[in-house]
Amino acid sequence: MNLQLTQKERTLLEDQKMHEEICIQKYTNYARQAKDPQLKQLFNQYASQEQQHYNTINQLLQGQQPMPGGNQGFQQQGQQIQDQQLQSRPQAGMAGQGDAALCTDMLMTEKFVSSAYDTAIFESANAPVRQALQHIQKEEQQHGEGLFNYMQQNGMYNPQ
Repeated sequence: MNLQLTQKERTLLEDQKMHEEICIQKYTNYARQAKDPQLKQLFNQYASQEQQHYNTINQLLQGQQPMPGGNQGFQQQGQQIQDQQLQSRPQAGMAGQGDAALCTDMLMTEKFVSSAYDTAIFESANAPVRQALQHIQKEEQQHGEGLFNYMQQNGMYNPQ
């Protein structure tokens, strides 16, 4: 099924694509900087999921309905895009900062990205677009929860 996107949907999807690109960059760079092996693994896992989000958005922008459960057809293309982005842009973020600062930055980033998805979901006319964005937003919220839990367990965040 070929999706006919509204101009508003196209604009919102382009914005979300940029957000995903930045998340990929940050998680990848922060995985290299993190001292704790568990945190490195968490950042790498989230970078991979952000790449899947990026690929899903590309599918939507091409008028394709995303495949449930993965984007294998776009995985290699996405990896090439990620490699190019990392080489062509300055390192995002907080070089030389500790793990707590990296986590704090990523938690703030996830809060912002999830909020932006909220707007895109409400302003999408196509049900398949809304459903894909809702799935991505849920995963973004799970990233935030994972970061929050890591920070709390490691004495980096006290919600009291």
